[in-house]
Amino acid sequence: MANGDRRSKDSSTASPVILPANRHDSFFSPNGNGSSSELGLAYYDPLPSNTLPVIDLTEGVQDFQSGSSSSAARSSLRVPRTGFRPASTYTPPPALEPSPSELLEDAKPLAPIPQPAPPGIIRPGELRTLSFGPSRSSRQSLRSRSVSPQSARSSQAPLSHHTRQSTASTRELPPLPPSAHPTPPSTPPPHSLRQASPFLLSPQASLRSPRNAQSNVSSPSSKVSLAPSEGEDMDGFHVRHTYAVLEVSGVKGDGYEEGVERTRARIGNSRQSQLNADAAIGDGSEKFRDLDPKEIQLLASVDRYGFFSIPSHDRLILLNAAPLTKRLSRVSAGPPSVSAAATSLRALPTLPKPLKESRRIAKWTRMLQAGTRDAGGNIEMWRIRPSKESKLRERVYKGIPDRWRGAAWDLLLTRFAKMGHQELMRLGEEYRDGLDKPSKYDVQIDLDVPRTISGHIMFKTRYGAGQRSLFHVLHSFSLRCATCGYVQGMGPIAATLLCYFEPERVYASLVRLHDAYNMHTVFSPGFPGLLEAIYIQERIIEQMMPDVYQAFKKHMISTMSYATKWYITLFANSVPFQTQLRLWDAFLLEGYDLFVAVAVGIVWVYRDHITSSAANFETVLSLLSSFFVPEDENLFLTWISKALGDKKLRANINKWRADWKRLVAEGKDGAALL
Repeated sequence: MANGDRRSKDSSTASPVILPANRHDSFFSPNGNGSSSELGLAYYDPLPSNTLPVIDLTEGVQDFQSGSSSSAARSSLRVPRTGFRPASTYTPPPALEPSPSELLEDAKPLAPIPQPAPPGIIRPGELRTLSFGPSRSSRQSLRSRSVSPQSARSSQAPLSHHTRQSTASTRELPPLPPSAHPTPPSTPPPHSLRQASPFLLSPQASLRSPRNAQSNVSSPSSKVSLAPSEGEDMDGFHVRHTYAVLEVSGVKGDGYEEGVERTRARIGNSRQSQLNADAAIGDGSEKFRDLDPKEIQLLASVDRYGFFSIPSHDRLILLNAAPLTKRLSRVSAGPPSVSAAATSLRALPTLPKPLKESRRIAKWTRMLQAGTRDAGGNIEMWRIRPSKESKLRERVYKGIPDRWRGAAWDLLLTRFAKMGHQELMRLGEEYRDGLDKPSKYDVQIDLDVPRTISGHIMFKTRYGAGQRSLFHVLHSFSLRCATCGYVQGMGPIAATLLCYFEPERVYASLVRLHDAYNMHTVFSPGFPGLLEAIYIQERIIEQMMPDVYQAFKKHMISTMSYATKWYITLFANSVPFQTQLRLWDAFLLEGYDLFVAVAVGIVWVYRDHITSSAANFETVLSLLSSFFVPEDENLFLTWISKALGDKKLRANINKWRADWKRLVAEGKDGAALL
């Protein structure tokens, strides 16, 4: 799978979804009927007329139920079109005209309150992500929409075979990124007609959907996400709009096809490009079919964590076990005749079966117990059994069983951040609300999403469920802190968390990492937390490995040149995924100092290569920029555990941290690093 930037090709790229005028299952209109062209209404009038159009809402509802639109709508309800002008400068093409269902969506109900819908029908706006429970405004939205003319039509109008098939298929769609608090749109005052949701940016930026796409979902989130906000960058809106539409429809071959590019490269003019784009839109039926032979073959090639079997890797080197048998202490340089290069590997070794996995699962089952439960008896939060508290650190360093890792990570995050369940629910609402707000980082996030985590089945397909979830999490998190915004290192962290949590919980986890684990200072402009960690690392190396420290000075190698990636991505893509998970187990228990110990441990293993007489700038930098495969993962974690368990070293770390803060305050920090 190519995870880097793909070049635009006519046959492999497409842009956002244009729904045909005769499409019955519109993303905007629950019944899909009506023609905006007959109403003669545009997105807004650049030159408002002085006439006051008169619209007969009752007649309009009848027309829509009968499947036609009336160009002679009349009523006593007058809607002024003068005295205002939308603030947005976005002017869509003539194809962007509101459907009659859009015009009547917010009108007062003239039809009787609808009876409950027949079984199997999901009304627009009722599809919600409930990982944290519905918000109060979500419940109000459901109540208000249940008495609208739109809901009346949905429940009373007879269903055609196609409509019944379409509405039933919404049950199998991936969860929408809903929000109960839409972004204030750049639209006229509430007394005016609703603007049409623009489904088209330009003839070259359309996202086409096949006629048989099985989607009849219309929710507040999808409507708002498909309308640009005031002052929103149009490229950013194009990206956000594309992900919102595909979150409803899905894409074909999710998990085993490459997918079709729609945002980084726009659609070509050829007929074949259009056909390829249409064919890639999901139709809601894939989950009911047998597995494709290609999918079966692909599933057989992934490891226990969902990664494909990769035969080789650039600069793959062995992290030798022998140096790790000695605890961190002051040492002298090794023999100068040692080679400057470490042992290289041609491919990642096969994952060994975790030792005593069944026994450790049983131990964690006895150690964890339900903390809180919801009304249905489902466990909301976990806690450590009091009699097992003394066992926690030892068992974390031995490795959390995969079966318990999601629950254990959530528990460790909650304990470290001192955050309760109500706060997690609030963060879930915050995540969903953020999906309907523009972010100035959307274009960059979209560029980074396909290349964030290499070779994982969850993120293989362009705009598949994994890539959409990753985009949504990073989008909302970029709005959380105005200082941090978005940096590229956030992607691998969010992608790893998505392997164990749903998107809302990933967002909440990122917030806890940001607030409680010092990641705010790591992601802030200038990376002050990163510089602090590097200063502490250099002090440990200077004290324990003075010859290595002098070699760095001799070859003019700054710690920033090789360790920046380690600290920003939390060692993602620097060690095998299984090793990364075990490092994260300890990180969530210990805090950010864990990664200082990991960095020191890597230098400790290669100290003789760094001080070799054959070493130079290129060999040392290449060595420390490699992908490290531990010869003995358990021994590596044990070495780290003993280093951080040294009370004297811990005291020195606290002292060096205070020294760094003083240097920063005095403006002397620039000269304090290698």
